[in-house]
Amino acid sequence: MSTVRIATRGSDLALAQANNMAERIRNELDRPAELVVIRTTGDRIQDQSLAKIGGKGLFVKEIEEALLDGRADVAVHSAKDLPATIAPGCSLAAFPERADPRDALVARGEASLEALPQGARIGTGSTRRSAQLRAWRSDLEIVPLRGNVPTRIGKLESEGLDAVILACAGLDRLSLGDKICERISSDLMLPAVCQGTLALETRADDSLHGEIARLEDATAALTATAERAFLLRIGGDCTTPMAAFAELSEDGKLSLRALLSSEDGKTIASASGADDDPAALGLEIAERVLADGGEEILAALSGS
Repeated sequence: MSTVRIATRGSDLALAQANNMAERIRNELDRPAELVVIRTTGDRIQDQSLAKIGGKGLFVKEIEEALLDGRADVAVHSAKDLPATIAPGCSLAAFPERADPRDALVARGEASLEALPQGARIGTGSTRRSAQLRAWRSDLEIVPLRGNVPTRIGKLESEGLDAVILACAGLDRLSLGDKICERISSDLMLPAVCQGTLALETRADDSLHGEIARLEDATAALTATAERAFLLRIGGDCTTPMAAFAELSEDGKLSLRALLSSEDGKTIASASGADDDPAALGLEIAERVLADGGEEILAALSGS
């Protein structure tokens, strides 16, 4: 039986995620698996913001190329890094069970967002987080941040920051959950599209697609479909301060909350709703956000 070659970035988090999926492929699909580490443009360029060098697609493009040219058979992505459309010839085969989708506050000493001092310096590389922080507390100083998870935590001391904002899922997957001072409520900070969700991608014409699909979690698939439908209609990228968070209630009701913000957080368009059809829900909420002022926000962000 041929070995399933798994394309992944080489960061600590990406390797942890890929190794977890490799174990599942070995145990649940009874297939041997090995990692193929791809050093992406986004990983190589660490001294510039993602917005300036092309966005989070820089973490995906070369991994998809490895699938298409036959160097790898399946890719493991953080689904929040995926652009609205994937490369022709590739297909998303599965969304495994979602980890904690919330944002995390990591601070020096015990702290919470509310308890941070006036003018506190908070590190983040996310326009979504920055906009929501500014909307909530205009006194905060937002410090641009890049690097892998341990590097960002280290910048608390090296750059004299009071706190950094990271994803709970990444910290948990790296066994760094004890660093989290506050798991920030989605009512205060709405998560990114598909935050906490992994996406497994294969070649569209590969018979392996059907096998990998067995690793899908039904709830994660529903929420990812709704959130990505919102993303596709809005058409934004990592430079766009937007958020979308779908949840499935205990009685099986799918709901979605979403927002689009100006960079300074002073103007926010938002909407929420529920529907049994996740793709239709994502589209409906996107249209309502655009009608609520989102069109004007997008125009201002693009400079038109």
